[in-house]
Amino acid sequence: MGAMTLVRYIMRILVPAAAVVAMLTGTAAAQMGGPLMPKMSLQGDQKHLTPEEIEKRKQLDDAYKAATNKIPDQKANDPWADVRPAPSTPVPKKKQQ
Repeated sequence: MGAMTLVRYIMRILVPAAAVVAMLTGTAAAQMGGPLMPKMSLQGDQKHLTPEEIEKRKQLDDAYKAATNKIPDQKANDPWADVRPAPSTPVPKKKQQ
């Protein structure tokens, strides 16, 4: 076996193995977080609100609900209405015995 053949053989083994290791490492690093990732927790780590902040949030919620109630009901948009055939009369269902 020549030196070039040996180098090619080793490269055929090492390059795909290095690619697999790089992909697995990248996935693990993304799950662990890092200095650029914000710290997030689904636990109860919420800050306590002052009574003024609670009142302001309540006013914002009430204003949002009032604004959404003013929006008229929209009719359903059916882009296929011109393509779909008109519904025929329904076939009466047989009674089960």
